[in-house]
Amino acid sequence: MAKRVLVGMSGGVDSAVAAALLVQQGYDVTGVMLRLWAQDGAEDAARVCDALGIPLTVLDCAEPFRREVVDSFTQAYLAGQTPNPCVTCNRRIKFGELLAAADQMGAEYIATGHYARIGQTETGRYTLHRAAADEKDQTYVLYALSQAQLSRTLFPLGTYEKAAVRQLAAGWKLPVAQKPDSQDICFIPDGDYLAFLKAHAGTTGKPGRFLDLSGNPIGRHDGIGRFTIGQRKGLGAAFGKPMFVVAIDAETGDVTLGEKGAEYAAGLTAGALNFLPFARLEAPLSCQCKTRYRSRPCACTVTPAGNDRVRVTFDAPERAVTPGQSVVFYQGDQVLGGGIILHAEA
Repeated sequence: MAKRVLVGMSGGVDSAVAAALLVQQGYDVTGVMLRLWAQDGAEDAARVCDALGIPLTVLDCAEPFRREVVDSFTQAYLAGQTPNPCVTCNRRIKFGELLAAADQMGAEYIATGHYARIGQTETGRYTLHRAAADEKDQTYVLYALSQAQLSRTLFPLGTYEKAAVRQLAAGWKLPVAQKPDSQDICFIPDGDYLAFLKAHAGTTGKPGRFLDLSGNPIGRHDGIGRFTIGQRKGLGAAFGKPMFVVAIDAETGDVTLGEKGAEYAAGLTAGALNFLPFARLEAPLSCQCKTRYRSRPCACTVTPAGNDRVRVTFDAPERAVTPGQSVVFYQGDQVLGGGIILHAEA
């Protein structure tokens, strides 16, 4: 009997081809559309499943998505942080809800169209590895997946280039073969964070002062939600020279600015850790890390700091190390794990 797999269908080309590949490989495939927000691809997902001859189940996950992802995103921004909601959504909503549905529907596996690969150590722990298509690799937003989630997940696109995925979709005449990739956060499709904060929270955060690196007031702003570490443009004030955001104090509303170079950090402290090939970090470890989804891996040393925290020291200073973002650790193509940045260290 063919093994059953639930494929998370987004309405995009990647999940469509992932489902098609699994059908081709002989799995008993069911598409699952998680209805998360007002903007979704349910109609396209239904067209894809119809073309593939597989059933589609639509699950209403709007309430847990709002509570776990949207509200957490809003609260973090108003606390002076810059969160990555995809990390939270993947572990708590997408993979969590898919796995719960798999249990209810008697499916052995879940699958998505993410570009990543899964392995296993000799001790039996499941590991995460960068995709073959480096420019499409999505492991940065998947590092927080649990062992239970990884043990039952398939990533059919892990060895494919994006161009090949498009070619497969066209060859199979899938109705989303030419659909553009989504670029923005799904609940802020126009990328206007400020408008979203005003609509969802009624505020753009605590207003306050601009300070220089010596703590001297040099201006005022109308809400900390407007700023992120490393930002230069859109400060809403002129200072006669380029200035960069280097610190945000949510309690006072103060935003500290510095000239070019001040936005670099020597290290960081991170918490809310999740490691993959081992349960916890026991000793200092030399590896590479990424502090933003689009940043390049940099060499660093990760040291246990107690209380579910680590201290990361960069071999060379890194730009715009931002509280709320994730730091993800790599050795070669293997993801060691990661955590949430608590603060940068000069």
